[in-house]
Amino acid sequence: MTGATIADFTARQPGGEEIALADRLGKVVLIVNTASKCGFTPQYEGLEALWRRYGAQGFEILAFPCNQFGAQEPGTAEEIASFCQVNYGLTFPVMDKIEVNGAGAPPLWRWLKAEAPGVLGTEAIKWNFTKFLIGRDGKVVRRYAPTDKPESLAADIEAQL
Repeated sequence: MTGATIADFTARQPGGEEIALADRLGKVVLIVNTASKCGFTPQYEGLEALWRRYGAQGFEILAFPCNQFGAQEPGTAEEIASFCQVNYGLTFPVMDKIEVNGAGAPPLWRWLKAEAPGVLGTEAIKWNFTKFLIGRDGKVVRRYAPTDKPESLAADIEAQL
């Protein structure tokens, strides 16, 4: 979707309600595929810190739980939300569980992967906690690997704010 922005997509909340992402235009957004039983799960702590640090400046995080990598997100939407709140005190939105690769990937994720391919140009998401930074113009700024810790994104986020 050449020329597309985040405003052209929707996301599903737990419970199934589709929300338009058009209201994210003008904000800086970090989109992350997450899992509760992953070696990178402690990144929730760093993501929450980013949210608390920059949220008032127009920064948002959208977490999308995914069970495609090592079956590390087996829970229901309610179980995932409870885990995130109890263990990490998350206050940013955790969306409905999705697939990020294959035919079941929603249009938003197909767009993210096409706009910011990974290493060697591959579009596939390799693991949990792959991150995409969206600028205020609604376009993808950068893709980050699962090993990129949230705190290492601070300078890029600040540059977009």
